[in-house]
Amino acid sequence: MIDLYTFTTPNGRKASVMLEEVELPYNVHKIDITTQQQFTPEYIAINPNSKIPAIVDQETGIKVFESGAILIYLAEKTGKLLPTEQKSRFQVLEWLMFQMGGVGPMFGQLNHFKRFAPEKLPYAIERYEKETLRIYGVLDKQLQDNEFICGDYSIADIATYPWVAIYEFQGLTLDNYPNLKRWVDMVQQRPAVQRGMQVP
Repeated sequence: MIDLYTFTTPNGRKASVMLEEVELPYNVHKIDITTQQQFTPEYIAINPNSKIPAIVDQETGIKVFESGAILIYLAEKTGKLLPTEQKSRFQVLEWLMFQMGGVGPMFGQLNHFKRFAPEKLPYAIERYEKETLRIYGVLDKQLQDNEFICGDYSIADIATYPWVAIYEFQGLTLDNYPNLKRWVDMVQQRPAVQRGMQVP
C-alpha cells in the first residue's frame, strides 16, 4: 500500500496517474496547499521542501518526494513504464528531466502570472507564454515520428501530460501543434489517466 500526499495540481496528478497505471493500491491524503497544509510539521517530516506530491511506501517504509523521483520509484518497484535497456531507459529519463526542468517550471510560471498574480505583468506573461509555446514545438517535433514521447508509453508521458492538458486553462491552443494535440487526445483516453486526473 502506498500513502499518496497530493492536491489538484499537474504535479500532484503525475503521481496519481502513475499509481493508477501500475495498479498499486494507495491511500489518498489531500494536502490543501491553498490553506498552507504543506507547512505542517507532520508533512514536512515526509517532504522537507513542503511541496506536493509525496509518497510513503508502507511495504518498505521509504518516503519519496519530488514528482519525478516518485515516478522513477514506482516504475522500478513495479517493473513498468521505464525500460531497463540502457539506451531506451536514458531516453525516457532525459524526457522526464525535460519535463521537470522545462515543462513544469515554465508552464507553472505562465499559470501564475496569467491566472493568479495580483498584478498583471505583460513582460512576465509574454516571456512565459513564449517559452511555453516553444516547448510545445519541441514536443510536437518529438511526437512527429513517435506515438508517445519515447515511442512506447512511459513515465515521460505521465509526467508531461497533466501540464499540457491544461492548455485551455492557460488560454492557449494546440491547433499549431498537430502531433502534440494527437498525443493529448490519445493519452486522455486511457482509463488510468482518467481515474488519476480525478485525484484527490
